[in-house]
Amino acid sequence: MPERRCAITRAEDYTVRIAGPSAGPPFTRAVLDVAGAVLTWPVLGPTGLPAAEIHDVGQAQQWLWALYGERTAAAVDAVASGTPAAELTLPERPTALAHTAGRLALGHWAARWWPTSYLDGIPALEPDVLGIELAALTHECQQLLEESGESEGAELLEEHLAALDPLIRWRQSAAPPRQLDIVLRLIDDAADSVGLDGDALRRLRSALERDHTSAAAPLDLAELFPRHQEFALAAGSSGTATGRVIARGSGTNDWCRCPPGFVDAAEDAVSWTAYALGAGRRIEVEVVADIAAPAGGVRLAAEVHVDGGPPNRVPLTRRDDVWTGRADLDVPASTTPSIEVGILLPGFDPGPGADDRAAREAVRALARHRLGVAAASHAGGAAHPDPFLAEIAAAALEEDF
Repeated sequence: MPERRCAITRAEDYTVRIAGPSAGPPFTRAVLDVAGAVLTWPVLGPTGLPAAEIHDVGQAQQWLWALYGERTAAAVDAVASGTPAAELTLPERPTALAHTAGRLALGHWAARWWPTSYLDGIPALEPDVLGIELAALTHECQQLLEESGESEGAELLEEHLAALDPLIRWRQSAAPPRQLDIVLRLIDDAADSVGLDGDALRRLRSALERDHTSAAAPLDLAELFPRHQEFALAAGSSGTATGRVIARGSGTNDWCRCPPGFVDAAEDAVSWTAYALGAGRRIEVEVVADIAAPAGGVRLAAEVHVDGGPPNRVPLTRRDDVWTGRADLDVPASTTPSIEVGILLPGFDPGPGADDRAAREAVRALARHRLGVAAASHAGGAAHPDPFLAEIAAAALEEDF
């Protein structure tokens, strides 16, 4: 079995760290909060055992042995007690708990960072379908979680109950995904363990008592998961400026600077045009909105740098399928300025980071690959165990996106 070396160290604040594969920017890391620790997997790197930052070794001992093995659990306890840093050989093949935990972390990553883009042709994942599977995985990972873990799973289940009836119908169709029955049985068990009840859950229990038959009719997933919002790009800009165009370009679409669901994830979603209006200069910014972008009440902003100077904030408002805004520029009329434009949500923005264009493109490539696997698996009649149900549904509906 392939193996890798792993260092276990203790920091000055007594946090014990189990080293893992190097991680990149936040949107390339799948993170899971567990009892006494935080686990991290690289989304773009090899799957396997995660890196860990353990802040409560006593709590973490409830799962360390099942995730990493007994030798690692003993080494963590020794290092926490003051023994010098240890280096162990870990198997590359994850344990069953590590595999399920990694899948749960990846699902939470997809809920936050999936690169939905009309421009790039990457469809959104149905949030309720993904949420139901996350609730099932949370129930399956109870050994990892704190005492509040069951309530977290129950909250996920209650929040995404709208997907339950469509998933029951999907199970009753011809050739449903293999993991669908597993997910629904986990949901039934999770609901029972926390005392949840209701019409949808009773319908689920009734459906699970009946065996699925291969004589069921094929089902068009578009009937189960209709697109709730039409989305077509507006033709051109609002055309408010009538001056002479002196410069135009694309801005930076840094995913970390605003929440998910606001801006299309494409690299060229941000565009700007600078005009000469007599002796004055004006910039207009357009940003392609995500299909789920809020229609009102929240305002993004463009951060405009002119000739490397301090940033100017340009408020943006949503108009149809774009965020738009404009502002006057304080530049000499005799020059053609160098302009850089970024997008952010005031109050959320952590500030500009490094140039992560290559990592963003790698995430888009990962999403396309996973959709391709999901489409091939479902078309073959036996679902691959890797895609999420939401990915299988998205792949089936991709041609309508």
